[in-house]
Amino acid sequence: MLPPLERLPNLERLIAQQGYFVLHAPRQTGKTTAMLALAQQLTASKQYTAVMFSVEVGAAFPHDLAGAEQAILQSWRSQAQNRLPADLQPPHWPEVKPGQGIQSALQSWARATPQPLVVLIDEIDILQDEVLISVLRQLRTGYPDRPQGFPQSLALIGVRDVKDYKVASGGSNRLNTASPFNIKIKSLTLRNFTQGEIQSLYEQHTADTGQIFVPAAIQRVFDLTQGQPWLVNALAKEIVEEIVPDPTHAIAAQQVERAKEILIQRQDTHIDSLASILREERVRAVIEPLLAGQELGAVPNDDRQFLVDLGLVV
Repeated sequence: MLPPLERLPNLERLIAQQGYFVLHAPRQTGKTTAMLALAQQLTASKQYTAVMFSVEVGAAFPHDLAGAEQAILQSWRSQAQNRLPADLQPPHWPEVKPGQGIQSALQSWARATPQPLVVLIDEIDILQDEVLISVLRQLRTGYPDRPQGFPQSLALIGVRDVKDYKVASGGSNRLNTASPFNIKIKSLTLRNFTQGEIQSLYEQHTADTGQIFVPAAIQRVFDLTQGQPWLVNALAKEIVEEIVPDPTHAIAAQQVERAKEILIQRQDTHIDSLASILREERVRAVIEPLLAGQELGAVPNDDRQFLVDLGLVV
């Protein structure tokens, strides 16, 4: 495993500046791992109370704000108990009307905790429609009260940037703007591995088992994946566990080719989820002519960046 924060420099500076920011990158690129490590590092420094929460459970209640808030806050309570020492646990969440639960919970916790509160919210773009809009508005409403009455720093973590969050409003299925989260000071993305980082990762396997990846194999992995973390790890896992399980045998480029074909045929969840995105009109408008070898017309910059963020094009 590579140090998870190496691909996200200067995050601690953003937090010290009381910044609210967005981290968006394709699935299985290490966002969650990096943010868990960041929260642990910040809390261990004793300068912050930092935790990463998921709001995924709220997706089951797309049109039930009260149900979504209750599910999210119960999940947050459980995650805090697992990830924070007892003296940093949040107080009892206030009982408030639907549409105020997230804001009130973060307000009461920020006031009670001995250090500034830092909250990293994962899977934010799984929420949709009125639940998503309400959560974003509650975060924006509490923002001026930081750091004494609201988290000093807060991150939204997901596959998409804010403007691409899915909502059903005004005839569009996108937010189309950073509002109602126009308080962000930066949108960050998690870069892919470099070829040198792939080599370092695979050398960890060599150090553990003695099994060698020859230079041509590492080069082929980089050529096929361009450093996409899930693909880099999935190819290696398939090779060392199934294709060449004997650690006395070196791994060559032909084994990488074989693993590639197996992954394509198997259609693992990550690949399947990317395939489902191809049905979105603005994605299909770019990918379809590329696959057909046709001339690609003018592509709006937002759409181009969206496909880059998803990892579908470079």
